[in-house]
Amino acid sequence: MKRSQLIVPISILIHLILVNGVLAWFIPEVYFNSNSILFFNATWLLSAYAIDYYPTSRKERFFTNFHKPIQLYLLFALGYFAWFSLSNTPLGTIGFHSNLLLGLFASLLGYRVLFYYARGKYREVGGNAVNVVVIGRDRNLKKIRNVFDEPDLGYRYLGYFDNSHSKSPTYLGKVEEAFTYLKQKEVHQVFCIASRLSQAQLFNLMAYADNNLIKLKIVPDNKEIFTRAMTIELYDNVPVLNLRELPLETQYAKVLKRGFDIFFALLVIIGILSWLSPLIFILQRMDSNEPLFFKQKRHGVNRKVFWCYKFRSMTTTADADTKMMTKNDKRVTKLGRILRRTSIDELPQFFNVLLGDMSVVGPRPHMELHTEKYQTSVDKYLVRHFVKPGITGLAQIKGYRGEIVEQSDIVNRTRLDIFYVEKWSLWLDVKIIIKTVLNAVQGEEKAY
Repeated sequence: MKRSQLIVPISILIHLILVNGVLAWFIPEVYFNSNSILFFNATWLLSAYAIDYYPTSRKERFFTNFHKPIQLYLLFALGYFAWFSLSNTPLGTIGFHSNLLLGLFASLLGYRVLFYYARGKYREVGGNAVNVVVIGRDRNLKKIRNVFDEPDLGYRYLGYFDNSHSKSPTYLGKVEEAFTYLKQKEVHQVFCIASRLSQAQLFNLMAYADNNLIKLKIVPDNKEIFTRAMTIELYDNVPVLNLRELPLETQYAKVLKRGFDIFFALLVIIGILSWLSPLIFILQRMDSNEPLFFKQKRHGVNRKVFWCYKFRSMTTTADADTKMMTKNDKRVTKLGRILRRTSIDELPQFFNVLLGDMSVVGPRPHMELHTEKYQTSVDKYLVRHFVKPGITGLAQIKGYRGEIVEQSDIVNRTRLDIFYVEKWSLWLDVKIIIKTVLNAVQGEEKAY
């Protein structure tokens, strides 16, 4: 605990050593210039400061805030190339500089792996530990204990105080006895269950913590309303719970995801659909005289209605906008069965992505009639409409795609969609895309 304040300075020092070492190795003729050394180091430090990179929480792990090292690296890379322009230094081949920046990224990533591994092992043997006590007991205590019991986080749970007597080995006594205990033991943090203490007890505890260098954390009386996406906002000095702050609401995430969508959509449209569409049109003419594309109104973000495009795989019927596809559906054409089994029929939706109605990854859009039905029969169903619908999604790669046979199918699909909405990251999108491609190649049971 005493040496924890050294973690950030040491990390900064090691990062600067890696940055300077890689630059000195690859471009010594440019690096060994007093101005360039100052510029590169200042660029790194200013970039880190701009994104608030170095302050880390105790609960942070390797993949927590993983976007930050990516941001830092990209900002530094921009500064790196800017130096050649500002100093009128010949740039040379792009391949050389790409290798340099790749080597730098690998070095920084390697240090990040080593740092979190070493910190976890150090904490497991008792280093960088914080002694914690909980005052008050309700059903949240067990959840908090789950965090305390993670060895790599470095918490040392000493026990709890509550006015309800217990035979638990971690029970330390009544709330009034907590002050005596805190005076006798070395306690770094106190977690207080607000619902179990009176206002007078809370004020006394706050005053005692401030006067004895103890960090006090208050668990509010939540009435079981907490969600994974909840945050606390301050209005003046009044804490207000925001029950659903989503990762995709930040401007950074919106730009990143939209940029990824446009890039990926153009890649598919130019590289695949440009030649596949004429081929499917020819094959379709051998099977039927239906139009190449099928379009249907679907609900998108905030329930905005848009036209969703697909390669036509079924004959035109009066119930096309109301009846969901079923196994051995007689409406499916011969070519359509191949398109649906390989999910090729979904590819025209990349035009929807380019238009901004959809994303590559997200909750699958449903027909208008089904949205009306499920929003009243499935709890929190409309949460999935906080983000753009996707061509593929977490629910789809987990097997919840296609026909809804039982209520549990749509319930589990909604549950996974909400998890995606609350836990979005670009890396999660990439993993879902990879799994989608593998599923399409291997074949899926519900792809019919």
